[in-house]
Amino acid sequence: MTWRSARSSTSPDGAIEQLYRAEWGRLLSQLVSRTRRLDLAEDALSEAFARAAGRWPAEGLPANPVGWLYATAYRFVVGRLRAEAVAGRKAPLLAVRPGWVPPDEPDQELADDRLHLILLCCHPAVPRDSRSALALRLVIGTPTEQIARLFLVPLPTMAARLTRAKKKIVLAGIPLGAPLEDELGARLDEVCRTIYLAFTAGYTPGGGPDLLRADLAGDAVRLAVVLHELVPDAPQVRALLALVLLQHSRRDARLRDGQLVGLADQNRSAWSHDDIAAGLGLADGLEPCDGYAEDLRLQALIAGEHARAATAAATNWTAIAARYADLEARTGSAVVRLNRAVAVAEADGPPAGLDLLVGLDDVLPGNHRLAAVRADLARRAGDLDLARASYRTAIDLCANDVERMHLTARLRAIPAADR
Repeated sequence: MTWRSARSSTSPDGAIEQLYRAEWGRLLSQLVSRTRRLDLAEDALSEAFARAAGRWPAEGLPANPVGWLYATAYRFVVGRLRAEAVAGRKAPLLAVRPGWVPPDEPDQELADDRLHLILLCCHPAVPRDSRSALALRLVIGTPTEQIARLFLVPLPTMAARLTRAKKKIVLAGIPLGAPLEDELGARLDEVCRTIYLAFTAGYTPGGGPDLLRADLAGDAVRLAVVLHELVPDAPQVRALLALVLLQHSRRDARLRDGQLVGLADQNRSAWSHDDIAAGLGLADGLEPCDGYAEDLRLQALIAGEHARAATAAATNWTAIAARYADLEARTGSAVVRLNRAVAVAEADGPPAGLDLLVGLDDVLPGNHRLAAVRADLARRAGDLDLARASYRTAIDLCANDVERMHLTARLRAIPAADR
């Protein structure tokens, strides 16, 4: 459905919201590509949306809302550049590509430079701790306050981090339109890591009352969708999208009445089966490969095993444990070993899972999840003293209110020790 055909059925306010979610990244990438001024382009696009919100409810939707927003934002940038030129006696650099003509009419079709914008956010000159946040802000348009909440930092901290990253791009003169074949070869793995970091931040409990931030993790899923639309044949991109869709499909079943619900106890009818179908369709077509793409493929296959199981009892834990073993051999990750221990406990019994936890305290010091897993496996193995001690350790280390409440309930459910 095009915006032109949607005019009769979409209210102006609804159209503005849809345009913001669907077109922000494409519009911003065009403005940056044409003006080389990231600092001005973002302000200009925000101004264009504000003007649309003020005018469209009274005047109705223009024939080409996307073109209207772009032309309005572009004129705003030009005005600022002219003011700078007068103040600084310097000619503004308005275009970066030979032969490009500024838009006089708001009806011209816009190219899609979002992939360039994603690569820009992941440029090596941009601090690593800012790349995910910058991509969410620029490509998706996620508000800064939501990004701060996602990454568990105060709003002023995140605002300053984003400002520094954008200034770095502007001052370093990092180009938006570098040859894609060169940029992709050097940075596509980093782009995928950046997006997955943003996604997992939404499902990693931090301090405070929120167990998860599924709405914000959903923005990272949208970023993965955009990347897949732009480079659909890249194996790491396909695997990334499969993985986040399958994991995100369980978002509505993870909490019940404010309480954490473990995977085994989740209502699987509440899982998003559209996401599962799309994720499995992508994962099933993945071939073994090398590098980070293979790491993502293995994780997607693990998520697929959970998604296929109609009940918790039907889960193929042997296959999952084997995938985790392959992933651990590739990465040497202690977190992967922890996850593998859970799978092995399901496939071969809790004592086998406990054996895999030996030595992890040295490489995961202060990790409450390690203590929680040990407590659960010890309880199932019948070692109630170890279970109690491990639950208490997990509770002391856990900073999240919902998860700590869940662990406390588990501890209280253990029969009292004989006196």
